[in-house]
Amino acid sequence: MKRLFFSLLTTLSMATFAVADEGMWLLPLLQQMNSKAMTDLGCKLTADQIYSINHSSIKDAVVIFGGGCTGEVISNEGLLVTNHHCGYSSIQALSSDEHNYLENGYWAMDRSQEIPVPGLSVTFLVSMEDITNQIVTAEEQLRKTFADSADVDRLVSTSMDSWRQTLVDKSNEQNPNCRSVVTSFYNDNVYYMIVYKIYRDVRFVGAPPASIGKFGGETDNWMWPRHTGDFSMFRIYAGADNEPAEYSTENKPYVPKQSLKISLKGYGEGDFAMIMGYPGRTQRFQTADQLQLMMDTHDVSIAARTLRQEIMWKWMEKSPSIRLKYANKYAGSANGWKKWVGEKKAFKDLNIIGREQQKEADFMKWVSKNKKRQAKYGSALQDISESVAAQREARLALTLLTETTGRIELAGLARDFSQSVDDALESKKDTAEAMRLALDDMKSQYDDYWEPLDREETSALLEHYRKNADPKNYLEGLGGDFATMDLKKYANDLFDNSVFTSAEKLESALENGYSHIMKDPAFKLVESIMDGTMKYFGAMYSRDDNGSEGAKAFTAGLMEWQKGKPMYPDANFTTRLTYGTIKSYSPRDAVKYNYYTTIYGVIQKEDPDNYEFRVPEKLKELYQKKDYGRYAMPDGNLPCCFLTNNDITGGNSGSPVMNANGELIGLAFDGNWESMSSDVMFEPDLQRCICVDIRYVLFLVDKFGGAGYLIKEMNIAD
Repeated sequence: MKRLFFSLLTTLSMATFAVADEGMWLLPLLQQMNSKAMTDLGCKLTADQIYSINHSSIKDAVVIFGGGCTGEVISNEGLLVTNHHCGYSSIQALSSDEHNYLENGYWAMDRSQEIPVPGLSVTFLVSMEDITNQIVTAEEQLRKTFADSADVDRLVSTSMDSWRQTLVDKSNEQNPNCRSVVTSFYNDNVYYMIVYKIYRDVRFVGAPPASIGKFGGETDNWMWPRHTGDFSMFRIYAGADNEPAEYSTENKPYVPKQSLKISLKGYGEGDFAMIMGYPGRTQRFQTADQLQLMMDTHDVSIAARTLRQEIMWKWMEKSPSIRLKYANKYAGSANGWKKWVGEKKAFKDLNIIGREQQKEADFMKWVSKNKKRQAKYGSALQDISESVAAQREARLALTLLTETTGRIELAGLARDFSQSVDDALESKKDTAEAMRLALDDMKSQYDDYWEPLDREETSALLEHYRKNADPKNYLEGLGGDFATMDLKKYANDLFDNSVFTSAEKLESALENGYSHIMKDPAFKLVESIMDGTMKYFGAMYSRDDNGSEGAKAFTAGLMEWQKGKPMYPDANFTTRLTYGTIKSYSPRDAVKYNYYTTIYGVIQKEDPDNYEFRVPEKLKELYQKKDYGRYAMPDGNLPCCFLTNNDITGGNSGSPVMNANGELIGLAFDGNWESMSSDVMFEPDLQRCICVDIRYVLFLVDKFGGAGYLIKEMNIAD
């Protein structure tokens, strides 16, 4: 293993990278790998100005927002901007029928009006340290220690877990108020110790109404041209020492090590652009067999979500109150659904699996020419193939189960109540107090719950599961033969007799005691779902066999084979930098898309009868008057969105798009339809990152929202 590591290290150090657009690059390796290419493209910053642990750098202004997005600090008073769809769940949770911030928008006009967001956090990167050599050495020593044991792999694995935890504990001691994690890259070939600092007092400052922040809705999602004002603003608060602190009225706005300057000068085609953020997950080191299984699971998910979303949308159209309750649930489901639909189309149009198969054939030809390579990599693809085949049935069954029965909200409410009670009991609470605490924890879920919708979904999803599941995987314990039972009647009986259909029913049932509540019919459904889930999980993980080791060897082999070519690790929600240019594209013959859009396109798309394409009256008034202030382009028009060829994926939402000087020119928020296979293969001619122009953002804050006072605390470049 040590020889493999040093071979990999040599490969990385010798690589020369001239490719500008492809790549989600690790920050500590920028000087080594990317500095010249970035300079050649026009970047005026040094690698040290972008990432440093010795002084402030751009990485100190870029954060993990919540649990799955990126944000950036844009003032020295902790003001943060991210996408509207990143703040969506927080804004929805703060909204009510009386104060619908999601639908109507909101702007705090002073600090006292900034609204605390329970549970929301902002995470800063402190440092990344390569510890691969330490891990390799420790594992080799352990293998020598347990060499005579028949269970050497288990003993080494257990001991390595303990050793890593010791390393993490030591890092935490050296970095007060921080959280350290060991993270693997290149399919467990490289390891970093990453140190984060998490701030938990985050307050909502403002956002435009949904008619701007989500303009175009799911129709325009993943599409270009785009005209969405996809942004929201929050503020980070800290204790008196500027360190993380729980919410308190005594906390002060966080003073960052660095905040981003903002440029209002705009850009032209071919100008340098870079994006720093936290891309979530890519599959660029997966094999054709793995990709085919991924496509097959997409089929299962798409069918189930199509059914569920149709029911949700029907009910959401009935009243603004139901729309508010289910806005975030629908958006989350539909976003994945549309991505998978587009991904399947792109896989077919671009022959992704065929190209991967050809790459694997070429790789094996290279491997076969050298005995040492055969020993290291010769069985990798076969190991992965066998693992995929062994797991296939269980993975598809699990996907169907989770996308149908796993989406029944009533079952989720019962499960969460039981788990919350158990947690309270473990904390030495008595049963009555535990139930009361569990109910308090769940009240927010009931705020976003509509029983008639869930009732209809339950019947439909159970029918869908029965129609598509292998009969041997049918649910058991529901009071009848699942193959023949009347599922609509079952669903109605379930909802008529369960106490989990409302907070009021559950609260009343507390008087009868926990043992009585545990007899609720919803728990029979929960138990049946969990039995299936555990069965499929067990089957998947028990049949991995050599799959993980095969993936590790295949990745190492690719890196050796592609020595001197771009080789960045798959995204895993760690900080990355991608750089390229502002760029238009041609999706098909005789069609060319411009690299930017304007407010004129918003007006062109307006459809008062379509919820997704409403335009607020005030925005139309500003358009008619051409009242754009200093946010207009030289020709007097107002920019809206623009394109770059940067390499992004989910998790990059909200990432800062910066010019050659590191100044903020926009926020990344989407990818384009024609390259939906980009998580697997980068398509330089087609792949584009869709961004909202910072000038449109500030225009909406200032001219539309009337919160121009916020502009004064920003550092706007001359």
